[in-house]
Amino acid sequence: MKIIPLKEGNFSTNKNKNFTLLTEENIHTAKGIKMSVTPYLITTEKDVILLDAGIGWKNESGKTVISELMEVENIAPEKVTKILLSHLHKDHIETTVTRTGENFKATFPNAEIFIQKRELEYAMNNRDSHSFDFDTLEKLISLDNIVWMDEDGGSITDEIYFEVAGGHTPFIQVFWIKDGKETVFYGADDLPQESYLKYHLAYKSDFDGRKAMELRLKWQKEAIENHWKILLYHDLDKAILQF
Repeated sequence: MKIIPLKEGNFSTNKNKNFTLLTEENIHTAKGIKMSVTPYLITTEKDVILLDAGIGWKNESGKTVISELMEVENIAPEKVTKILLSHLHKDHIETTVTRTGENFKATFPNAEIFIQKRELEYAMNNRDSHSFDFDTLEKLISLDNIVWMDEDGGSITDEIYFEVAGGHTPFIQVFWIKDGKETVFYGADDLPQESYLKYHLAYKSDFDGRKAMELRLKWQKEAIENHWKILLYHDLDKAILQF
């Protein structure tokens, strides 16, 4: 198994969920919550897996950071076989689609895209939330190769396992990828930063902060016992935590 963090950058985000890239010039003055945005590309013997899809941040030439990082790894978008979406907040889905003038297309044309159906229903019932980009979301759900998930947990393949955890959103999904003796755990925004394991807090930004806190305690114990690698989507400094 190979784990490739596709870090788009470190950002600050305000109450309207607008993201500002942190630079040397603004890092000490930027207001709002500071976080990274780091999707992950994982290659196994059977699949090339994208874990969440970022905010589609672009460089000065107009190219997305994710596409640049994939080029460095010599992995074309066509090689991605599965996209596992934890939830549908805009900083987790943007690069699933590519806009081409007034039209759009799938960025990863050969990938199955796994979406929790109940999470979509939750999003559509919260049209006033700044956490969602409904233009992108509606384009996403119109793509071919969507795999609608409605179970509380189970296996996608004999390497990929999921569980509807709740916490950050009512139906957020977390994932385990197992390859040989190695286990990678992705808790998405239920476990976005290493500090969430140091300070046992219920965060008001979560739909159910207490549940998310209790899940982190459970996962930390299991990670220590089973030597998981934990992927940290929003950690400013550390992408992978090894137990």
